[in-house]
Amino acid sequence: MSIQHPIIAVTGSSGSGTSTARRSFEWIFRREKIHAAFVEGDAFHRWNRSDMAQQISEAEHLKQRAPSHFGPEANHWDKLEETFRDYGASGQGRTRHYVHDAAESAVLGQPVGSLTPWEDLPHPTDLLCYEGLHGGVVTDGVDLARHVDLLIGVVPAVNLEWIQKLHRDTNMRGYSTEAVQQTILRRMHDYVHYVVPQFSRTHINFQRVPVVDTSNPFIAREVPTPDETLVVIRFRDPRSVDFPYLLSMIHGSWMSRANTLVAPGGKFDLALQIILTPMVLRLLERRRNG
Repeated sequence: MSIQHPIIAVTGSSGSGTSTARRSFEWIFRREKIHAAFVEGDAFHRWNRSDMAQQISEAEHLKQRAPSHFGPEANHWDKLEETFRDYGASGQGRTRHYVHDAAESAVLGQPVGSLTPWEDLPHPTDLLCYEGLHGGVVTDGVDLARHVDLLIGVVPAVNLEWIQKLHRDTNMRGYSTEAVQQTILRRMHDYVHYVVPQFSRTHINFQRVPVVDTSNPFIAREVPTPDETLVVIRFRDPRSVDFPYLLSMIHGSWMSRANTLVAPGGKFDLALQIILTPMVLRLLERRRNG
């Protein structure tokens, strides 16, 4: 953690909605005239798409557990921690980009599934914003959570998470339903051991819960709409939260526990803005006073 160079991390698994949270931070930064450096978790994958497919094929041929992007074998967590540590110390660091689709390929001028060369983060910036799978990962070799000043978890109920992933990967990335199912199964060990534990380290969790039947996510024709979900918002330190204010600002919300606010799913973006804006401003105030 750093007073002068704060780090915000949005962490959650593939299809969880971390991109929505990142967009909310982008709106906050633009509105408050905050200059941020952005880091994507996919930039720290160890292999490009074709090399990853080869690693999986070789492991399956040997009847070994194949690597997944949720786990340590397929990622440079050491390099991600180095970026966090360097930014916290000096406001500088290095990153790159993973090319997800044709639109990004056209912009970056590289094939889909490739990784761009490493490059320096812009400098100077007011803070760093990470969005990806591993913002709060802790293992015997790395401790990413200790570098983060504000750690946000985005955690849909698991069936909703799978529905969102299925629809994104089939409709936007061209995968078959069977291929996405295999990816979910292959990732399960790493999901349980590396992704899930992060959500006990977060400062806030935003968990979307469907209120329609998602019992078989693999046949769902549509992703539940915001109005068909609730958002369960858990605060690690409720003493610093003005719950009466949040209840008055987020219409239809209520408290289910002393540290938990429940809001209609259609108010997710509003809740993000109202809750996160003062937290970001406090980080910058601490930076100015530090």
